[in-house]
Amino acid sequence: MINTKKPFLKKWMGVVLAGGLMASGMAQAEFDRSTMLANTCVGCHGINGISDGPAIPSIGGMSEEYFINSMKEFRAGERPNTIMTRLAKGYTDQDIEDMAKYFAKQKYVQVEQAHDRQAAQLGQRLHNTFCDRCHDAAGTNPEDEAGFLSGQMRAYLEYSLQDYLSGEREYKESRMKRELESLINRHGDAGVQQLLDYYASGKE
Repeated sequence: MINTKKPFLKKWMGVVLAGGLMASGMAQAEFDRSTMLANTCVGCHGINGISDGPAIPSIGGMSEEYFINSMKEFRAGERPNTIMTRLAKGYTDQDIEDMAKYFAKQKYVQVEQAHDRQAAQLGQRLHNTFCDRCHDAAGTNPEDEAGFLSGQMRAYLEYSLQDYLSGEREYKESRMKRELESLINRHGDAGVQQLLDYYASGKE
C-alpha cells in the first residue's frame, strides 16, 4: 500500500519549520538590536548598567518608563548634563525604547562605597522623614518610578541634588521641592551629607 500522506506531511512540516525559523530570526534580531544599542551605554555606565564611575549612575534594573523619560528629557535639553544632552540627540524614540527594555531586564546592583556609619544612621531617619513617601525601599524599588538612591553612586546623587537646589534642574513633583527645602532648612548641609552617607551604606 502506498502511503500518500507522507509528501503532504513533509510539506506542512517544512512550512512550520520555516515559520519557526522566521519567528526565531525576528526575535534574535530584536534581541541583537537592544543589546547592540545598550552596549553603547556600557562604556560609561558599566556592564549590565552597573556603574564603576563615581559621577555616573547605575542604570541596570531601571524601569522602562523612568529610562525613557530620562533620555527624552536629556534629548530635549530639559535635564542638565553636558554629555547626555549631546548623546541623547543621536537616538530615536525606538532606539530609546529598545534600550529601556534591555536595562529593565537587568538587576539593580547596589555599589559598595565608603561611608560614615554614624552619619548613615542619622541619614536613615532623614530619609524616612523626607524621602520615603516617593522613594520606596530606600530608593531601590524601580516600580516607584523615582530613580535609584540606596547603593547609587554618591557623587552622582550629590551632583543631582545640587542641580535641584541651584535651580538648574526642574522638580517633577512639587512635593520633592517642599521636602528637600524643609530638610535643608531644618538640618542644613550636614543633613544632606548624612542622607548621602545613608544611601552610600546600601541599607534599605
